[in-house]
Amino acid sequence: MPERITIPISIFDYSSDYVRPIISIWMDRAVLVQSMFDALLKWNIDINEVEPIATGKPKDQGIKIKLQEKRVTFFFGPAGCKFTREGVDWATADETSEILQTCLATLIAVSKAELRNQKTALILHLQPTTKTYLELLEPFLSPALQSMRPGKIKTGASIVKWEDGKITLDGSGTIANGVFVKYEQDFDTSASFEMIAKELRSAEDTLFRLLDVEADN
Repeated sequence: MPERITIPISIFDYSSDYVRPIISIWMDRAVLVQSMFDALLKWNIDINEVEPIATGKPKDQGIKIKLQEKRVTFFFGPAGCKFTREGVDWATADETSEILQTCLATLIAVSKAELRNQKTALILHLQPTTKTYLELLEPFLSPALQSMRPGKIKTGASIVKWEDGKITLDGSGTIANGVFVKYEQDFDTSASFEMIAKELRSAEDTLFRLLDVEADN
Protein backbone atom coordinates (compact mmCIF):
# COMPACT_ATOMS: atom_id res chain seq x y z
CA MET A 1 0.00 0.00 0.00
CA PRO A 2 1.30 3.46 -0.83
CA GLU A 3 2.28 5.62 2.14
CA ARG A 4 -0.41 8.17 2.97
CA ILE A 5 0.90 11.72 2.94
CA THR A 6 -0.35 15.25 3.50
CA ILE A 7 0.93 18.26 1.58
CA PRO A 8 1.20 21.16 4.05
CA ILE A 9 3.00 23.42 1.55
CA SER A 10 2.36 23.58 -2.20
CA ILE A 11 3.57 26.36 -4.50
CA PHE A 12 3.31 26.98 -8.23
CA ASP A 13 5.84 29.28 -9.91
CA TYR A 14 5.69 30.60 -13.46
CA SER A 15 8.21 32.97 -15.00
CA SER A 16 9.11 34.28 -18.42
CA ASP A 17 11.85 36.38 -19.99
CA TYR A 18 11.02 38.85 -22.74
CA VAL A 19 12.46 38.62 -26.23
CA ARG A 20 13.86 42.11 -25.66
CA PRO A 21 13.74 44.46 -22.64
CA ILE A 22 10.74 46.81 -22.40
CA ILE A 23 12.18 50.00 -20.93
CA SER A 24 8.77 51.61 -20.40
CA ILE A 25 8.02 49.02 -17.70
CA TRP A 26 11.03 50.36 -15.81
CA MET A 27 10.71 54.08 -16.48
CA ASP A 28 7.07 54.91 -17.30
CA ARG A 29 4.66 52.27 -16.07
CA ALA A 30 1.62 54.18 -14.77
CA VAL A 31 -0.73 53.08 -17.57
CA LEU A 32 0.37 49.46 -17.23
CA VAL A 33 -0.07 49.44 -13.45
CA GLN A 34 -3.55 50.97 -13.73
CA SER A 35 -4.55 48.44 -16.39
CA MET A 36 -3.24 45.57 -14.29
CA PHE A 37 -5.09 46.85 -11.24
CA ASP A 38 -8.36 47.13 -13.17
CA ALA A 39 -7.93 43.65 -14.70
CA LEU A 40 -7.49 42.08 -11.25
CA LEU A 41 -10.41 43.81 -9.53
CA LYS A 42 -12.56 40.65 -9.59
CA TRP A 43 -10.06 39.03 -7.21
CA ASN A 44 -10.29 41.90 -4.70
CA ILE A 45 -6.95 43.52 -5.38
CA ASP A 46 -5.99 46.10 -2.73
CA ILE A 47 -4.03 49.25 -3.57
CA ASN A 48 -1.91 48.61 -0.48
CA GLU A 49 -0.66 45.44 -2.11
CA VAL A 50 0.78 47.19 -5.17
CA GLU A 51 4.47 47.68 -4.44
CA PRO A 52 7.04 49.45 -6.64
CA ILE A 53 10.45 47.72 -6.50
CA ALA A 54 13.14 50.36 -7.00
CA THR A 55 16.23 48.57 -5.69
CA GLY A 56 18.67 46.20 -7.34
CA LYS A 57 19.67 46.06 -10.99
CA PRO A 58 17.30 47.58 -13.58
CA LYS A 59 16.11 44.09 -14.61
CA ASP A 60 15.10 43.42 -10.99
CA GLN A 61 13.07 46.61 -10.64
CA GLY A 62 9.38 46.80 -11.44
CA ILE A 63 6.02 46.26 -9.76
CA LYS A 64 4.99 43.51 -7.35
CA ILE A 65 1.26 42.89 -6.95
CA LYS A 66 -0.32 40.61 -4.35
CA LEU A 67 -3.79 39.11 -4.24
CA GLN A 68 -3.94 38.24 -0.56
CA GLU A 69 -7.14 36.20 -0.69
CA LYS A 70 -5.72 33.99 -3.45
CA ARG A 71 -2.15 33.91 -2.09
CA VAL A 72 -0.91 35.14 -5.46
CA THR A 73 2.09 37.36 -6.20
CA PHE A 74 2.82 38.74 -9.66
CA PHE A 75 5.98 40.71 -10.48
CA PHE A 76 6.68 42.39 -13.78
CA GLY A 77 9.79 44.31 -14.73
CA PRO A 78 11.61 45.45 -17.89
CA ALA A 79 13.22 42.06 -18.56
CA GLY A 80 10.64 39.52 -17.44
CA CYS A 81 7.80 38.57 -15.14
CA LYS A 82 7.10 36.03 -12.40
CA PHE A 83 3.86 34.60 -11.00
CA THR A 84 3.62 32.65 -7.74
CA ARG A 85 0.65 31.07 -6.01
CA GLU A 86 0.83 29.35 -2.64
CA GLY A 87 -1.53 26.68 -1.39
CA VAL A 88 -2.23 25.33 -4.87
CA ASP A 89 -4.08 22.12 -5.64
CA TRP A 90 -5.66 20.62 -8.74
CA ALA A 91 -9.15 21.67 -7.63
CA THR A 92 -8.13 25.33 -8.05
CA ALA A 93 -5.97 24.83 -11.15
CA ASP A 94 -8.50 26.51 -13.46
CA GLU A 95 -8.64 29.57 -11.23
CA THR A 96 -4.85 29.73 -11.04
CA SER A 97 -4.72 29.56 -14.83
CA GLU A 98 -7.33 32.31 -15.18
CA ILE A 99 -5.47 34.70 -12.87
CA LEU A 100 -2.14 33.99 -14.58
CA GLN A 101 -3.62 34.45 -18.06
CA THR A 102 -5.22 37.74 -16.98
CA CYS A 103 -1.87 39.02 -15.70
CA LEU A 104 0.01 38.00 -18.83
CA ALA A 105 -2.65 39.19 -21.27
CA THR A 106 -2.73 42.63 -19.63
CA LEU A 107 1.05 42.85 -19.52
CA ILE A 108 1.40 41.93 -23.20
CA ALA A 109 -1.46 44.12 -24.44
CA VAL A 110 -0.26 47.28 -22.70
CA SER A 111 3.53 46.93 -22.79
CA LYS A 112 3.82 45.03 -26.09
CA ALA A 113 6.22 42.64 -24.40
CA GLU A 114 6.91 39.40 -26.26
CA LEU A 115 7.53 36.34 -24.12
CA ARG A 116 10.61 34.30 -24.99
CA ASN A 117 9.92 31.25 -22.82
CA GLN A 118 7.71 29.75 -20.13
CA LYS A 119 9.41 28.36 -17.03
CA THR A 120 7.40 26.53 -14.39
CA ALA A 121 8.06 24.96 -11.01
CA LEU A 122 5.87 22.88 -8.72
CA ILE A 123 7.15 22.94 -5.14
CA LEU A 124 5.72 20.48 -2.60
CA HIS A 125 6.48 19.56 0.99
CA LEU A 126 5.22 16.03 1.63
CA GLN A 127 4.62 14.74 5.15
CA PRO A 128 4.28 10.94 5.56
CA THR A 129 1.93 9.52 8.20
CA THR A 130 3.79 6.37 9.29
CA LYS A 131 7.20 6.37 7.61
CA THR A 132 10.11 8.74 8.08
CA TYR A 133 11.01 11.15 5.31
CA LEU A 134 14.32 9.34 4.91
CA GLU A 135 12.52 6.06 4.18
CA LEU A 136 10.86 7.81 1.23
CA LEU A 137 14.13 9.34 0.05
CA GLU A 138 16.44 6.37 0.55
CA PRO A 139 15.60 4.55 -2.74
CA PHE A 140 16.76 7.67 -4.60
CA LEU A 141 20.10 7.97 -2.81
CA SER A 142 23.19 6.43 -4.36
CA PRO A 143 23.91 2.99 -2.83
CA ALA A 144 27.59 3.51 -3.61
CA LEU A 145 27.74 6.70 -1.60
CA GLN A 146 25.68 5.21 1.22
CA SER A 147 28.15 2.33 1.50
CA MET A 148 31.15 4.68 1.57
CA ARG A 149 31.04 4.77 5.36
CA PRO A 150 29.40 2.66 8.05
CA GLY A 151 26.66 4.13 10.18
CA LYS A 152 23.10 5.29 9.83
CA ILE A 153 22.27 7.77 7.07
CA LYS A 154 20.76 10.93 8.58
CA THR A 155 19.69 12.73 5.41
CA GLY A 156 20.31 12.93 1.68
CA ALA A 157 19.20 14.55 -1.54
CA SER A 158 18.76 13.59 -5.16
CA ILE A 159 18.87 15.97 -8.15
CA VAL A 160 18.32 15.11 -11.79
CA LYS A 161 18.48 17.69 -14.57
CA TRP A 162 17.29 17.39 -18.18
CA GLU A 163 17.62 19.85 -21.04
CA ASP A 164 14.19 21.28 -20.28
CA GLY A 165 13.68 20.48 -16.63
CA LYS A 166 14.96 19.49 -13.23
CA ILE A 167 13.80 17.60 -10.15
CA THR A 168 15.09 17.96 -6.60
CA LEU A 169 14.26 15.58 -3.74
CA ASP A 170 15.48 16.52 -0.27
CA GLY A 171 14.47 16.71 3.34
CA SER A 172 12.16 19.61 4.09
CA GLY A 173 13.73 22.43 6.05
CA THR A 174 10.26 23.74 6.92
CA ILE A 175 8.06 20.73 7.72
CA ALA A 176 9.01 18.21 10.40
CA ASN A 177 9.63 14.77 8.89
CA GLY A 178 8.88 16.19 5.46
CA VAL A 179 10.15 15.56 1.94
CA PHE A 180 10.94 18.59 -0.21
CA VAL A 181 10.08 18.20 -3.90
CA LYS A 182 10.78 20.76 -6.59
CA TYR A 183 9.86 19.83 -10.14
CA GLU A 184 10.88 22.34 -12.82
CA GLN A 185 9.88 22.18 -16.48
CA ASP A 186 10.40 24.66 -19.31
CA PHE A 187 7.89 25.09 -22.11
CA ASP A 188 7.89 26.77 -25.49
CA THR A 189 5.74 29.88 -25.77
CA SER A 190 3.35 27.91 -27.99
CA ALA A 191 2.38 25.66 -25.07
CA SER A 192 -1.11 26.42 -23.75
CA PHE A 193 -1.86 26.64 -20.04
CA GLU A 194 -3.99 23.51 -20.40
CA MET A 195 -0.98 21.66 -21.82
CA ILE A 196 1.27 22.96 -19.04
CA ALA A 197 -1.19 21.87 -16.35
CA LYS A 198 -1.54 18.43 -17.96
CA GLU A 199 2.24 17.95 -18.08
CA LEU A 200 2.72 19.04 -14.46
CA ARG A 201 -0.13 16.81 -13.27
CA SER A 202 1.39 13.86 -15.13
CA ALA A 203 4.81 14.56 -13.62
CA GLU A 204 3.32 14.74 -10.12
CA ASP A 205 1.46 11.44 -10.62
CA THR A 206 4.64 9.75 -11.85
CA LEU A 207 6.67 11.11 -8.95
CA PHE A 208 4.12 9.93 -6.38
CA ARG A 209 4.22 6.45 -7.93
CA LEU A 210 8.02 6.41 -7.73
CA LEU A 211 7.91 7.58 -4.10
CA ASP A 212 5.10 5.09 -3.47
CA VAL A 213 2.90 7.69 -1.77
CA GLU A 214 -0.71 8.76 -1.99
CA ALA A 215 -1.96 12.20 -0.98
CA ASP A 216 -4.78 12.67 1.52
CA ASN A 217 -5.46 16.19 0.24
